[in-house]
Amino acid sequence: MNIEEEYIRLIFGLKLKQIRTEKKLSLFGLSKLTKISKSYLNEIEKGKKYPKTDKIALLSQVLDVPYDNMVSLKLDKNLAPLGEILQSKILKEIPLDLFGIKETDLIDIISNAPAKVNAFLSTLIEIAQNYNLSRESFFLAALRSYQEAHNNYFEDIELSVERFSKAYQINLKEKINSSDLEEILIEEFEYTILHDGLSKYEDLNEIRCIFIQKSKTLLLSKTIDESQKTFIYAKEIAYNYLNLTDRLFTFSWIKFDRFDQVLNNFIASYFAGALIIPKKAIEKQLKTFFNKDRWDEDIFNKMITRFTDSPETYYQRLTNILPKAFHFKNLFFLRFTNKDGENRYKLSKELHITQQQPPSANETHEHYCRRWISIDILNKINNNQLTSNVQISQYPQSDLKYLVITSATPDPFKINHNRSISIGLLISPLLTSKLNFLNDENIITKQVGVTCERCPIKDCEVRFCEATELQKEAKNEAISNTVQQIMKDYS
Repeated sequence: MNIEEEYIRLIFGLKLKQIRTEKKLSLFGLSKLTKISKSYLNEIEKGKKYPKTDKIALLSQVLDVPYDNMVSLKLDKNLAPLGEILQSKILKEIPLDLFGIKETDLIDIISNAPAKVNAFLSTLIEIAQNYNLSRESFFLAALRSYQEAHNNYFEDIELSVERFSKAYQINLKEKINSSDLEEILIEEFEYTILHDGLSKYEDLNEIRCIFIQKSKTLLLSKTIDESQKTFIYAKEIAYNYLNLTDRLFTFSWIKFDRFDQVLNNFIASYFAGALIIPKKAIEKQLKTFFNKDRWDEDIFNKMITRFTDSPETYYQRLTNILPKAFHFKNLFFLRFTNKDGENRYKLSKELHITQQQPPSANETHEHYCRRWISIDILNKINNNQLTSNVQISQYPQSDLKYLVITSATPDPFKINHNRSISIGLLISPLLTSKLNFLNDENIITKQVGVTCERCPIKDCEVRFCEATELQKEAKNEAISNTVQQIMKDYS
């Protein structure tokens, strides 16, 4: 295996430090025995230097360890998981730079406390295995953290949309049509577009498009509507205009090999959303809506269809604009899906700005609260039409309240499935001062839980199962109290 030199140095340093400490030698003591300077030995153990052959032989002799064992890349069982991580190049795949972390800083942390770091990493690996977390899940989690760290607003992409629209004479005051963007793809970026390019591939019914890079051919599914086509074209323009070469070639994505592909897919999607729903237009629209005294479903639905027929595109854009323009930074975005006639619901997408707002996805197969408007609305879709509603959700265990706005439609990509898109805003003095309709008496307030298994609400009419986790907690608490009383009685 061809391993990078820095990892070879680090593994050697980890082994030297482990052997030295097992021999109960300080760096000063090893320096005295080998005549190698303490500072040089310290740099070796931190993975910054790799000694020459004669010095390795000397260390081997002094520490009474075979030379081959010293230079072997194999670590003992205590550090083996750490060695596997280093050799797998996972540190190269983690997008450290997005969070202002240098790879050398992380290596310093590892070299300073290898046993503790190894225990921590082993714990993470075990948790990941228990919850069946894939490499893709890890990358997506990293992307969500990146979005959340920036309040999901990226000024450089917003400005690139403005520059593009000016350069290509796109009127952002009018609804953008796919034909406008198709012309740019063909004339400017030399695309060949096959509108019925996927019809003969029956197993690709959930794929909306495939891009063939070599021939610049875009194969479309004949089932996509105008809004979906516009979004696809806008993403393709983003890949080209922003020169995002390490990209995905299918939409929806099937798999990705590197984090850069995930990041570039997000950047292209953000660009597409900002082009279809311009910043100034949606800000003006929202200010007008927030000044109304009452919630109005028809007006809200028209706000969405003014730009797109895709509620998800509109709600995603809200997560960009609300934190930046209105300072609503405590919010969450959720997408739920379910199959007609089934009482099972999947939280397939989520984003939390500022902090982890309830609810969030769980990996323990518990049952999400049926009182959530995001779930309730899935049972009220009317004649395949866009349905929207609003609710104030109150969590009795924390006293937090959220204004939750939800829209639902049949799932455009799965037959006999529905999806709901929601945005939840923490009710605070700031929100109350800017949303007049928050005082609308027709908006229902409901106490909600996170999952049925952990919900304290009594006599819930839609409870799917008993609060088994709360019952376990209560039982353990009672046992603990009894034990404490016994210890007090006999002390």
